[in-house]
Amino acid sequence: MFISPAYAQTAAGPSGGEAALVQFLPLVFIFVIFYFLLIRPQQRRLKEHRAMIDAVKKGDSVVTGGGLIGKVIRVQDGEVEVELAPNVKVRVVKSTLSSVGTPTPANDAAK
Repeated sequence: MFISPAYAQTAAGPSGGEAALVQFLPLVFIFVIFYFLLIRPQQRRLKEHRAMIDAVKKGDSVVTGGGLIGKVIRVQDGEVEVELAPNVKVRVVKSTLSSVGTPTPANDAAK
């Protein structure tokens, strides 16, 4: 015969419960990496955004999620009234505001 028979041998590595722990350890390590690289920074950004939304007051410049830029006229519980142009006012849900503060002008506006 050209192929010799292979016989199963017992592993010289960890036994029983230790083997399960060694196999489970990489999964725990991957979860820890995901937590510190993905979950924690996202929670921090969400907390900062929520604080920014709660701090909106009359007179602030805001940018909505749709890209509209305007000035806050009135603040209510869950929404704000934004003036986009003279005599053009819209009501916007607070959670759809993407940024609060003075927006930077476009590059062509500086010419």
